[in-house]
Amino acid sequence: MIEKPGRENGTLLLTLIAGFSINGSSAALFSSVVPSFSVFPIIALLLAVYCSHQRYLNHVMLDGTPKLAAAYFLLGLLLYSVTMRVEHPQIGSNFLPSIPCVAQVFWIGFKLKACKALNENAQE
Repeated sequence: MIEKPGRENGTLLLTLIAGFSINGSSAALFSSVVPSFSVFPIIALLLAVYCSHQRYLNHVMLDGTPKLAAAYFLLGLLLYSVTMRVEHPQIGSNFLPSIPCVAQVFWIGFKLKACKALNENAQE
């Protein structure tokens, strides 16, 4: 059953969670900085990918959503790196990973505003 296109907040949130948890899963499996193994990032990754796939099958995507989803995924990857550097300062400064995060957030905001204006014009 295909639903009427609406806001894509759920899809974007799921891709952010997938990006965050894929970096967390790799850190849990391969990094010596993470003190102990946890299955929760892997479970979160599997659930986020499954739910994203179900949304893809059952919802019509608006124009520009795939680019925004990729941007949110990249933001999730970068945010995990920043979070790890805040928790473990011996890794190094979080200044350099923070710069692309801020740039990514501004780019996402610009694209969301452009997509909203485009979709409002299309509905008229």
